Amino acid sequence: MSEPPYFETVRSFANVPITEDGVDTISFLEASDGLVKLFDLLGSSVFGFVQADIKGNIEGVRSRYRGASASSATLENLVRSETCQSHRDGTACLVRLTRGLMFLCKALQHMVNDSSIELHVCFKRSYDEVLKHHHTFVVRSLAVVAVRAAPYRRDFVARISQGGDREKFDLELGKWLGGLDVIVRRLAAFLEEGGYGRV
Repeated sequence: MSEPPYFETVRSFANVPITEDGVDTISFLEASDGLVKLFDLLGSSVFGFVQADIKGNIEGVRSRYRGASASSATLENLVRSETCQSHRDGTACLVRLTRGLMFLCKALQHMVNDSSIELHVCFKRSYDEVLKHHHTFVVRSLAVVAVRAAPYRRDFVARISQGGDREKFDLELGKWLGGLDVIVRRLAAFLEEGGYGRV
């Protein structure tokens, strides 16, 4: 029996509530947990370091939420509530998590916007735009290897869609990416403008 399509098994970023107070923390963490599964579909253990980094940062934000849930209903309030503390681990994790989500978002946007390029090119472009300037030469070298290990575009799409309807897949991917894009742009602006961290 085949697996259901990826987007039918995870919370979509398009369904994460955003109010004037900010991005709902619990829903965001659930959607981020679902995103981690996407790396399993890439089929290469070379992306394991990216997946581990994202998982660790999700857990860091979740830990902060659990320790101060009353003041952390939104991600923005979680960050604000940490400003008067000596340790701002939740904020640091959110900055790195936003960076990782932006990397994946941009890679998949490149895939959607240009059907003629292979997935490794999409990830390379995204890496250069989002992560490269945060990494040392050694890490950049490892990233180049990881990017080259990305599966072929058609194989990746087949893994995510699990044989489901392609039109429905394209629609769900568009919604998911649209929601993710809104959230990462919002968080990046909030973090950078507030002096909490650079995405």
